[in-house]
Amino acid sequence: MKQLIKYMFGLAFVFLAGCSSQQSLQEYYVDNKENPNFISLDIPASILKMDEVELTDKQKKAVSSLKKFNLLAFKKTSDNVAEYKLEKAKVKEILKNENFIELMKINSGYGKGVVKYLGDDDAIDEVIIYGDSKEQGFALVRVLGKDMNPADVMQLMQAIQKSDYKGEGLGEIGKFLKG
Repeated sequence: MKQLIKYMFGLAFVFLAGCSSQQSLQEYYVDNKENPNFISLDIPASILKMDEVELTDKQKKAVSSLKKFNLLAFKKTSDNVAEYKLEKAKVKEILKNENFIELMKINSGYGKGVVKYLGDDDAIDEVIIYGDSKEQGFALVRVLGKDMNPADVMQLMQAIQKSDYKGEGLGEIGKFLKG
């Protein structure tokens, strides 16, 4: 009987290990928070000071669904080019997961990126903004909220553009994002 129990636990372990072979985005954040090549910051939505901005009802609804931001940025230097390429490939592999639904691609003078989300069309719980620059490195922003929808995300972007927020409180990551 003991042999059978050991065998069953062994099979369960192998099955579970095989099922979770791909790292989640949250695990990636946790694993790299202390890495000296990364800048990491958890930011409450209140830092944006949106209560001081005149917003439409739709924008107010979008802002109220916002909870916090998790920022993780890899600062590329001449000494960490190989690690930059490795970490960038890891992030892109995580973002290929079929659970991430693409909202839009970004292609600007600063670099390339993508906006994706997790959840249902009418109840988004997480928006992921990824961007990379060959010169600067890459940044990942997790926008965490409750019951957001794609229209809310666009309203939120418009609301943030209306605000006077200039990156106060972001410290080192603010400097990185400004280039």
